[in-house]
Amino acid sequence: MRRALSWLLPVLLLVGASAPAGARVEVVQFDDPERQALYQEMIRELRCLVCQNQNLADSDADLARDLRRRTRELVEEGKDRDEVVEYMVSRYGEFVLYRPRLTAGTIFLWFSPVVLFLFLVWWVIRWRRQASRAETGYSANELRRARELLQEDGNQPREDSPR
Repeated sequence: MRRALSWLLPVLLLVGASAPAGARVEVVQFDDPERQALYQEMIRELRCLVCQNQNLADSDADLARDLRRRTRELVEEGKDRDEVVEYMVSRYGEFVLYRPRLTAGTIFLWFSPVVLFLFLVWWVIRWRRQASRAETGYSANELRRARELLQEDGNQPREDSPR
């Protein structure tokens, strides 16, 4: 009997492991395709405040479900994109937006990459110039005289120089 049931445990484990993990797919349908598209756009652009690195569409947190429900209600009421964004920002702050608006508080976020890039370009140019002016151990007069000699000779070795 024991030997006959030895196959049952692996089969039960396989069936249990292949079962869904309890995740539910939330399906929201609108009569108007434009409202459906607006709803989908909004839940992809609004950030889950609990997860912080996921949008509302991808998050399964309770707050994300509530925000999706409120977004659906606002869209059903006929609100446009700007009105939905204003509602969410007024209630939860700018952090709810993945792409923060250009305001006095977010100007650093928008322009710091450009400023940092320009600073790095300036630094690399400065560093290369300094490297090209590295100390050779010769004075400016000696270097000037060497250039004059090279120009006079046309880069040809002189007859009195050792070979």
